[in-house]
Amino acid sequence: MPLTAKPARYASPALAFLLLGVLLCSDASAQQSSKQPFYIGTYTGRDSQGIYLSYLDSKTAKLSAPKLVAKLENPSFLTLHPTLDVLYAVSEVAASDHQITAFKIGSDFGLTEISHRSTDGGAPCFVSVTADGKSALVANYSGGSVTSFPLDEIGKLAEIHLIQHTGSSVHQRQKAPHAHCILPDPSDQYAAAVDLGLDQVLIYKLDENGLGEKHSVMHFKPGSGPRHIAFHPNGEHAFVIHELTCQLSACSWNSKSGMLTESETLSTLPGELQNGYSTAEVLVHPSGKFVYGSNRGHHSIAGFRFNKGKLTPISHTNTGGETPRNFRIDPTGKFLLTENQTTDSVVLFQIDEKSGKLSSANSRITVGSPVCIKFLNR
Repeated sequence: MPLTAKPARYASPALAFLLLGVLLCSDASAQQSSKQPFYIGTYTGRDSQGIYLSYLDSKTAKLSAPKLVAKLENPSFLTLHPTLDVLYAVSEVAASDHQITAFKIGSDFGLTEISHRSTDGGAPCFVSVTADGKSALVANYSGGSVTSFPLDEIGKLAEIHLIQHTGSSVHQRQKAPHAHCILPDPSDQYAAAVDLGLDQVLIYKLDENGLGEKHSVMHFKPGSGPRHIAFHPNGEHAFVIHELTCQLSACSWNSKSGMLTESETLSTLPGELQNGYSTAEVLVHPSGKFVYGSNRGHHSIAGFRFNKGKLTPISHTNTGGETPRNFRIDPTGKFLLTENQTTDSVVLFQIDEKSGKLSSANSRITVGSPVCIKFLNR
């Protein structure tokens, strides 16, 4: 063997540095991937200026300090385009020149406005986007109407299409329609509009303009005040939470007929309904095994097991603050974040994958009047 030759068991310095760089980059990528960005919508004023950005580190179970990324009045509900880096936010105000805004999401997750429109209805409180990415849908609470906006190839909002609800029900808060939620079904053929003032879920067909003709109506018990709906991952069930009676209804959903049918209704409380109690949000765990609802006044998250079309209560967990309007399950299904509106906090909980019960992760952040969270799951 020539004297200049190196034994095969020794790597060259260049190769060693290359391998070290690969390992360091891999480690950095792994650390970066554990941090899940999410946006926080708020009621602005005392301690908030608009939309904030934070991160959940799924390895350390910690939340990062929130950073303001867009100034906007009362961005109380947010949603994301299914394929474009665009976020949509409503401004929940009685009257405004523009009440829905589209933001381009930058490489640093900052937001830049690209489009805005009036919703032609007071207090827009919910926004969603169809799975094909062609339409944004909005529910106007005080206006008692639902609207849709065609979206162009970069996610900008086009001309509005409005449908006005009419009618009333028996509660003092039900003297007029109050659309509170509008959400496409998993098949993306229909949109379910939940109207608190009418005790109804109105099913609309989806077409090239977004909302088409009214297809069917699900009637609930008078005075129940249905607020939000969530669909099961299998597309065969849906859950409607009732604000005025603190109840949760399990329903069957038929995407072929476009019909919603109530199966059972349970209380979200461990005891009796009291003055000052109301519900806010309902979500289904990504596994489909658990359903959760938020109780304001009682300041808790109610957990249910869902099996063979039936709900079984499993827990009531204090949210670590007051008035949990909204909450969010992270994309991995391991964590649940509560938003305590009146005590200005977002609190992190871990979800037991077997029982569905929540336990504190000992992490919280302060942000003024948080009312909506959306994870950027790219």
